[in-house]
Amino acid sequence: MKKNTQRTTNPYKYSDSNKRYQTFDYWLRSIFGEKCAKISLDAGFTCPNIDGTKAHGGCVYCSAGSSGAESGETLAEQYERGREVMVRKWGCRKFIPYLQAHTNTYAPPEVLSRVYDEAAALDGAVMLAIATRADCLSDGAVSALAKVAEKIPLSVELGLQTTNDATARLINRAHTFEEFIEGYGRLRDGVPSAKIAVHLINGLPGETRVDMLKSAADVAALGPDIVKLHLLHVIKGTPLAAMWERGEYVPMEQEEYVSVVCDQLELFPPECAIGRITGDARADELLAPLWCRRKTAVANDVDKELFRRGTYQGIYYGKK
Repeated sequence: MKKNTQRTTNPYKYSDSNKRYQTFDYWLRSIFGEKCAKISLDAGFTCPNIDGTKAHGGCVYCSAGSSGAESGETLAEQYERGREVMVRKWGCRKFIPYLQAHTNTYAPPEVLSRVYDEAAALDGAVMLAIATRADCLSDGAVSALAKVAEKIPLSVELGLQTTNDATARLINRAHTFEEFIEGYGRLRDGVPSAKIAVHLINGLPGETRVDMLKSAADVAALGPDIVKLHLLHVIKGTPLAAMWERGEYVPMEQEEYVSVVCDQLELFPPECAIGRITGDARADELLAPLWCRRKTAVANDVDKELFRRGTYQGIYYGKK
């Protein structure tokens, strides 16, 4: 008689494990037939929220280098270094170059096309991922994305973080949810083959559980292909670090975070891939919360909580 476990009793369709949400790994394997590795790259772009076009200094949680890629290296050098790590760790043969640092549609179209083509042509690349802001999708940028999407499968990752405009002002995001929706629609229409990922951050200053769930429901209504959930990290040298040191910001506790993530997963479309359920921060830069270093423990707690509830991704999609 087969023992009932989290895996054998899992009712969720898009899983071959105990995960009651569609992991990015499962989604990629369903497309490419085997495990793929994503390799973060820094193409040297900046951001209109840093250079003064829209604001100065970036978002309150933003550190100088968001991708971890070492400055001064070419894309090919960064990629090869990352590929070697992934081959040793996972034995991967297929890779996704990920233009992650800052805003990767914030340059003249001819520059964008040159960078995109270089990244798409890297050895072993099966998909290209590009991170940007929805308010940086000019006609020229969308055209450059459409051109590269004809050469390689493309995903475009849009940092939203919250749909609450008051919170967006507080964190110096420098765009509104309405602007995000406009850019999202322009991308969906202009590059229909692209997979669109939306990023949300839980635990932003002043936000309640209600705010975080509303952001999830608002994003679910857009029908994204991928959603990434992040925990807000307090990083050394950021304005958020100064707020934390003054006692003006208190990070989420692990139990609260896990509960909110499970609530959000229940709201997203069932076929949507979940790019991540927490985030990474360098150990030498992270000030708080220190519990987030235990990523496996957080993921396990999410699995256990969904199992305890008897729920899964999408069970309440469109119902709340």
